[in-house]
Amino acid sequence: MRALLTSKAARRALRPIVELIDQRIERQVRRAVTNTVGKPAGNTVASTTGTPAPDALQEELKKLRSRQRPLELFFDGTGRGASRLPSGPHLNRTIAELAQVTGDKEGAERNVAQAFRLLIAMEALGVGRIAGGTMNIVGKLSAVPLLDPPNDEVLEIGTLYGMFGAALIRMMERAGRDPKLTIVDPLAGSQLQPGTTMGDDASGTPVQGAAVRINLALAGAAGTAARIQQGFSEDPEVRALVSDRSYGVVIVDGDHSAAGVAADLEWAEQIVAPGGIVVLDDFGHPKWPGIKEAFEKHMATETRFTFLGQVAHSGYLRAEA
Repeated sequence: MRALLTSKAARRALRPIVELIDQRIERQVRRAVTNTVGKPAGNTVASTTGTPAPDALQEELKKLRSRQRPLELFFDGTGRGASRLPSGPHLNRTIAELAQVTGDKEGAERNVAQAFRLLIAMEALGVGRIAGGTMNIVGKLSAVPLLDPPNDEVLEIGTLYGMFGAALIRMMERAGRDPKLTIVDPLAGSQLQPGTTMGDDASGTPVQGAAVRINLALAGAAGTAARIQQGFSEDPEVRALVSDRSYGVVIVDGDHSAAGVAADLEWAEQIVAPGGIVVLDDFGHPKWPGIKEAFEKHMATETRFTFLGQVAHSGYLRAEA
């Protein structure tokens, strides 16, 4: 627990709460010092005004700070690998980027607030976690309904535990949509990325179909009705099974290598509906340079896509109508 309390992420996440506590204590200490001037050091007797003596204030400080622990467990990275309490500047930047990409400033602020609450709730109730940083996840959940896709068919390439798909269903339903989700993922027991050793997941939950179904059920009827196709998105047989419709939304979050992203973009050209939205996850992230490399090469070809912009390490494309 000491490591949890002293970690940089925990201190950063809880700084606003600590500052409020410290302000309260500082005021009390100033009053106590004023009322105990000239008294022996280490005085523990309360002043005649009823103000606690310094030793009592120190004890109160310990009690107040001990109450931070539940908040740390609720918002910090334990069991999911990333803190879920972003700073004000990060939130404001995400809202500004979202407003620029979607053209809807009021909707951007509303959706970011709703998506953040939803993220916390989903990870509290589900098994596993949602992959990615807080603003990356919140940005995607907020942007898709605001970009008004031409139909409600959603293809998610790479799902991990299915929790993001469930959350996206809920955000689209909030916008009055009727989402129908299709998932393609190898569900191989752990997260896979070519050339990278991912290790055990921070959540401790195996990546398998049962976990995905549990999390999709959190989204109600639309979640339980979701199609799950186990396999890799570049497999011709997998493609044939799910290319039976045009998708209003295609989320590319599978193989992060340049070759893998290039293959998924080529496939998206064929299956996205006119006016449809393609989301490139981890776009511009320094850990995954292959994503932007594949994007730049693809956009230099004869493509249906127009680049709309970037929100918190996700790129957004729209297919020509």
